[in-house]
Amino acid sequence: MSTLERSPVPTELQLPSAAPYSAAPPTRVSVVEYLAAELDGQRKHEYVEGAVYMMSGARILHNVIAGNLFASLHARLRGKPCQVFHSDMKVHIVLPGGVRFYYPDAQVVCRSNAPHETFQDEPRVIVEVLSRSTRRIDEGEKKDAYLMIPSLAVYLLVEQETPAIVALRRTEQGFVREVYAGAGAVVPLKEIEAELPLAEVYERVEFSPEPDDAAQ
Repeated sequence: MSTLERSPVPTELQLPSAAPYSAAPPTRVSVVEYLAAELDGQRKHEYVEGAVYMMSGARILHNVIAGNLFASLHARLRGKPCQVFHSDMKVHIVLPGGVRFYYPDAQVVCRSNAPHETFQDEPRVIVEVLSRSTRRIDEGEKKDAYLMIPSLAVYLLVEQETPAIVALRRTEQGFVREVYAGAGAVVPLKEIEAELPLAEVYERVEFSPEPDDAAQ
């Protein structure tokens, strides 16, 4: 395990950007309308306080890393109280400004919503795989919203161009930033009785600079 940096993380909530996924003006709908449309639709959308944003597609590299993350966590959580969900599961966040629904790349839940629900309220760990196009949102708007979830213990931001994971971990003094880098590093996740080896996260990954026009 290699922790390169450990520092406090501010937890001030930022307002959402005008259009994080598209330049088109967002359509304002109710929570009930949004949830119903997501069940019937073929494209995923995220919901930010009444505004709906269509999500873009992901590149192969993004899917490889996200798949590795899910597989590693799923194997380590087998027979334990917590369960990992992939990017088809929304997280529901209630903030002072309104309700949000995001689709993280992965989340670990130890107290799940009912089986018929389409979202989770109490994630213990949330994971986002970073790209050039989503970094600003994942490190800004989403980070600030995620850290307001009472149940959240760790927010993981996973790099694509180099083997490195940033963990924002809840402590008695607030969230603290930890950096794990290198193929031999291991992210400890005692909050869910697991760990995350970077060698497994980046299995079959050939690192190269992401194209300038990268979607994800």
